[in-house]
Amino acid sequence: MRPEARHFLLLAVLLVGGCATGPDYVRPGVDMPEGWRVSAEEAAGIANVTWWREFEDPVLDELIETALANNKDMRIAAARVEEFAARVGITRADALPAIGYGADASRSRLPGGGSRDLYSATLNLGWELDVWGRIRRATEAARAELLAAEEGRRTVILSLVTAVATSYVQLRNLDRQLEIARDTLSSRAESVRLFEIKLRGGVISELELAQVRSEYEQAAVRVPALERLIALQENALSVLLGRNPGPVTRGRRVEELRLPAIPPGIPSDVLMQRPDVRAAEQRLIAANARIGVARAAWFPSISLTGVLGQSSGDLGNLFSSSSTVWNVGGGALGPIFEGGRIKGGIRVSEAQQRQALQEWLRAIQTAFREINDALISVEKRREELDAQARQVDALRMYSRKARTRYQEGYVSYIEVLDAERRLFDAELQYEQARAELFAALINVYKALGGGWIEEADRMLGARAVEDGAGLSSSPGPGRPALSSSGDAP
Repeated sequence: MRPEARHFLLLAVLLVGGCATGPDYVRPGVDMPEGWRVSAEEAAGIANVTWWREFEDPVLDELIETALANNKDMRIAAARVEEFAARVGITRADALPAIGYGADASRSRLPGGGSRDLYSATLNLGWELDVWGRIRRATEAARAELLAAEEGRRTVILSLVTAVATSYVQLRNLDRQLEIARDTLSSRAESVRLFEIKLRGGVISELELAQVRSEYEQAAVRVPALERLIALQENALSVLLGRNPGPVTRGRRVEELRLPAIPPGIPSDVLMQRPDVRAAEQRLIAANARIGVARAAWFPSISLTGVLGQSSGDLGNLFSSSSTVWNVGGGALGPIFEGGRIKGGIRVSEAQQRQALQEWLRAIQTAFREINDALISVEKRREELDAQARQVDALRMYSRKARTRYQEGYVSYIEVLDAERRLFDAELQYEQARAELFAALINVYKALGGGWIEEADRMLGARAVEDGAGLSSSPGPGRPALSSSGDAP
């Protein structure tokens, strides 16, 4: 290699290794709460368990696996990650030399009537030297956006798993309420039959029969209403599973489901691992890097060009040694006057960075609020359920005593109807309170995020390999391994 060529390449390497413009990302300080408003000392679980397995219902486990594999939002999120992975490759390619080829054949007329032929075949080189780090900052921003998209996919996993679990528990709760309504309807139908016999025997009046019939119809109204709610719940759950609306397989009865445990001693920094918080930080990293991209516009763009090829007026001699041509050059292009465009672009990028910072801080505050809300809800829902259970026990005793006293002739049947009506309503309210406690417990795990999402992601990858769906989050062709840490890429 000629000395001037070696010096040229050495200069290019030194220029490429220059410093990047713009600020390096440093995670801002966050005001962490010292503790939570509610203690969870009695619980025995950890935030990273696959908590839905604690329900001990294999059907629910299967439904969640099906949803992870087939849900349309999951497929959209996976495709979005692939899109941003490709964007990283596109941006990173700007830092590499671009090599192309060309071929040309022409005939031109010369003065005096003659003509000239010209044939050429060339390799072309173009390389923008990233002296000011513009491309490195753009790549940093693109990679952060990729990681944000990956955290967005994990957010879909979080929402999907908790939505399936909540919908399934609510479905089983409605099934139980329908069972209570049908049992009550059957019991009241028997009462109507007995009172019709008594009316024909002249023992009671039509007023008393009408009262009994009104209570029967009250229960009869509840049955189709609950059947409607069950059908709607099945349809909603079917869509979560990625299916057309239709019936859903049942597993354990709602009273047989085991309540998941609340994670003990939840440290504040656990919430920093929530995918929505991590996604917001990656967007902040990307916005921070774009400041460097905008500032680099002040500096000249330095590029190298080269051409190596063959050129000849005779096609037969095109590839002879005497037809070789080459050219090596360099250039710089920078701004002198641009009417404030660069300064405006920098202000835009800095404003976007400030927005991203506040969005990240807002995501953290929202996470703190949601976990506090979830823990408070669990504590108070337990108290409500206990009180509701005591009310049901009291009303059952009241109903038994009222019927006994009616049979002994001490009270009218109106008191029996009143006791049974109140018991029926209380039993339905108790079942709804139990479903709300389940939902509150599920919301604790949703608010935490936590390592259980990693396990759900592994389940998704395993299911995709089995089904050939191609939805695995593991690295594959064209898809880099991802890190969702808070550090700048």
